[in-house]
Amino acid sequence: MSVCKLITHNFRNLVGATIDFHPDTNFIVGDNGSGKSSILEAIFYLGHGKSFRTSNVSNVVTNNFSKFVVSIQDEKCKQLGISRDSVTGDTEIKIDGQKQSRLSELAKNIAVQIITPESFKLFSGGPKERRRFLDLGLFHVKHDFSGHWRDFAKVLRQRNACLKNRDNIATLEYWDQAFCKHADIVSDYRHHYVSALVAEVRIWIDVLLPKISSEVEINYIRGWNSKRTLAQILSENRDRELSFGYSLFGPHKFDVKILFDKQPIESVLSRGQQKLFLLALTFAQAKLIEKVNQVKPILLIDDVGAELDINSRSLLSTAIDKLNCQVIITAIDKIVLEPFVPTNKNYKMFHVKHGDISVMSEC
Repeated sequence: MSVCKLITHNFRNLVGATIDFHPDTNFIVGDNGSGKSSILEAIFYLGHGKSFRTSNVSNVVTNNFSKFVVSIQDEKCKQLGISRDSVTGDTEIKIDGQKQSRLSELAKNIAVQIITPESFKLFSGGPKERRRFLDLGLFHVKHDFSGHWRDFAKVLRQRNACLKNRDNIATLEYWDQAFCKHADIVSDYRHHYVSALVAEVRIWIDVLLPKISSEVEINYIRGWNSKRTLAQILSENRDRELSFGYSLFGPHKFDVKILFDKQPIESVLSRGQQKLFLLALTFAQAKLIEKVNQVKPILLIDDVGAELDINSRSLLSTAIDKLNCQVIITAIDKIVLEPFVPTNKNYKMFHVKHGDISVMSEC
């Protein structure tokens, strides 16, 4: 889908904003603090049910208000909306005016990928950041994955409770069996997805980082020794897990190692190269979503000029031309956007100042 219209009420400094986007390419220019990142945040909130900038709802709501509303309309006039109250904690979700009970219903209708200056945490922030990124793509590519993950998470909580309370062996063995069963299912889903993602990433690395593409490795780590069954691992480490009081092995420990010349990528590549690699990963994930769901993903790039020189921005522009998705890019200066402005297709460019949005140009 494409976002044709975005409407916000009391979201950050977008007190009452309405933006009509182009279905393909959009640029947003504004100073720091003007509200350009808040526009991306509002779209992201609809796709994920949360902010990429804060976990505190009160930080998202405009000062002196307790509730925000964000809604969008796509090219087929389908409407998605979410509202949250920072005082009561109430969340209301609507699709075409009908109330929904799960945030996941929004995600099934809109596939949002984002790159921000904070996205470097994918490399430096530990396994949790990488699990979050990969599971997001897997959710869109395999809709039933989320159900399997919820089943596994329930069993994990039960097993951890047994380990913490040092329950009798019979009870622990019961949860071990359930744990291994669901762990294998989740692990298989992830392994197949990571394999597909790695193959797709290779294509985008060749475009964005052609000089170093042959030296990049992405290794899947499932969360326990791949040469042993999980049941064997649990049996051999029972006393150790009991002493810790929680599960030390399983898909909740899943990770991917991203290496360049056998070294962690963040310790070898420049910030600009790391950002291009992040973009390659994001483009690959967007492409997998498009292939499987036949859904046009939405790509958000915040502060595109940060860490990228003119040559890198030209490479990125070439890559964007190869994507079939709606792109919304922010920048502080219009000059930074020059490599991205299409010469043979339509686009829109907006200016934001103190939360007020105006159209600069459209073709």
